[in-house]
Amino acid sequence: MTNQDFLDNLLFFLLIFTSFLKNMDFSYPKNEKLKSKTTIDLLFAEGKSVAKYPLRIVFVENPSDKEVLKFGVSVSKKYFKKAVDRNYYKRVLRECYRLNKHLLLENIEKNYAIMFFYQTKDRLPYSEIHQKTILLFEKFIAEIKK
Repeated sequence: MTNQDFLDNLLFFLLIFTSFLKNMDFSYPKNEKLKSKTTIDLLFAEGKSVAKYPLRIVFVENPSDKEVLKFGVSVSKKYFKKAVDRNYYKRVLRECYRLNKHLLLENIEKNYAIMFFYQTKDRLPYSEIHQKTILLFEKFIAEIKK
């Protein structure tokens, strides 16, 4: 393979890959954020749970909402006393959701309200939390397909 052939193949791959990324929505818009007190109360009263240490998802079917997913994050004050630390992990959880929500959207048919928890005092790096998020989402998908 000559250098020109390699460059042509690379260019073709990059064009295909960028068009693929343009079709995916990596946003976390306001209408996906879980804000309703009644929905949050319903989550804690009737919600089911799936965990993959140190993350946990509590979810409930939400037929009243027109959005497929309503998503919220929480980090315990019990483990992180300082707000700056809690806010850091909430940002990390939101980013992991934003980058991997396509896994959920491609595999669910009903509307769900989901709360995402970080449940340890261990300060894990972003890469590990990201990997655990993917595993947790796959476990969640398996749970709802039962």
